[in-house]
Amino acid sequence: MEADGFVRRRRMTAETAGNDPGVAGASAGAEVRWLGGRFWGVSESIVGSLTPRIGGETELQTVDCIRVAQDAQTEDSEPDYEGLPQGASTSTHMLAGAVAGIMEHCLMFPIDCVKTRMQSLQPDPAARYRNVMDALRRIVATEGVWRPMRGLNATAVGAGPAHALYFACYEKLKKTLSDVIHPGANSHLANGTAGCVATLLHDAVMNPAEVVKQRMQMYNSPYRGVLDCVRAVWQKEGAAAFYRSYTTQLTMNVPFQALHFMTYEYLQELLNPQRQYNPSSHMLSGALAGAIAAAATTPLDVCKTLLNTQESVTLSSQSPGQGPGKGQGQGAHRHISGLAHAFRTVYRLGGLQGFFKGVQARVIYQMPSTAISWSVYEFFKYGLTKHQHNKRRAQHMES
Repeated sequence: MEADGFVRRRRMTAETAGNDPGVAGASAGAEVRWLGGRFWGVSESIVGSLTPRIGGETELQTVDCIRVAQDAQTEDSEPDYEGLPQGASTSTHMLAGAVAGIMEHCLMFPIDCVKTRMQSLQPDPAARYRNVMDALRRIVATEGVWRPMRGLNATAVGAGPAHALYFACYEKLKKTLSDVIHPGANSHLANGTAGCVATLLHDAVMNPAEVVKQRMQMYNSPYRGVLDCVRAVWQKEGAAAFYRSYTTQLTMNVPFQALHFMTYEYLQELLNPQRQYNPSSHMLSGALAGAIAAAATTPLDVCKTLLNTQESVTLSSQSPGQGPGKGQGQGAHRHISGLAHAFRTVYRLGGLQGFFKGVQARVIYQMPSTAISWSVYEFFKYGLTKHQHNKRRAQHMES
């Protein structure tokens, strides 16, 4: 009854003020639709722009006037997607990020295996491939259909918490820094800085999983499984081996993520200026951003792979003798440590071309990988946040 009286008063107000039955009818119709969504959940578009509250008549009138003005301009428009995440909790970003990270790495894992092998500086003759498809075909034919999936469980275990921290940190810092640097608008500096800081947390969790994964991906890997690899590395090289490439990983991923996030947000401004939930724009922006960032940081990725795998053939050639029979006994016990050492080794064994070994596989891996990651993340962020708003609305209605 109170809602009906309110609608009648608002309709009379509209007719009196405008003296135009058409405008008044449109205004009243918009108000009825809004109240219908308020009480019956017919219109979900209000969830993105406000969190409804049960209050006095004055508060309802104020909110209603704002809503009528919006409905008059965009009657059939979709909910403002970027309005939804503003009320998203940290747990929402973490859950969406964890699901996105696991799906990204699992779906693209065979290509990641090929990338690791193609970045080998001195591969076994049986592990020299012309391209990505040739590598996949030969790996499956000679080593079994499940061989490209070795190390997947280690990656899945690390990717979940790593991406949960990654996206939660990024979203929080992006909003905080944008409000300081460029209030009310998108800031490329804020996006890049947030991506860099988020990378510190991501790599701290993901680096040990990367070490285990890449050692199991190499040709003729001596490890029976993930636990055997962890135990062998711990006993022979110590706990520090799991973070030997951490500084290199950061050196690679900080510029990678800065370029990645800035490119993604820039493409979103072009393809999705209204910042609504648009799967195709998220996928295309993610793919292009991933490809550009991957190609630019391939030299650092080659060094990271060398530090993680510690190729035995490469290690045997590190001693000063350099002859076929010289220094192998000593070189076999040495480790490549540090980014500078890795850079010198790559240049000495492969020249400038060595820094771009596997660039094709890396780009082919990163394009769908980042497209999947952003698509899944934005989908779950949208769905979870929308669910939270609907739940909150239902609680207010019950009260």
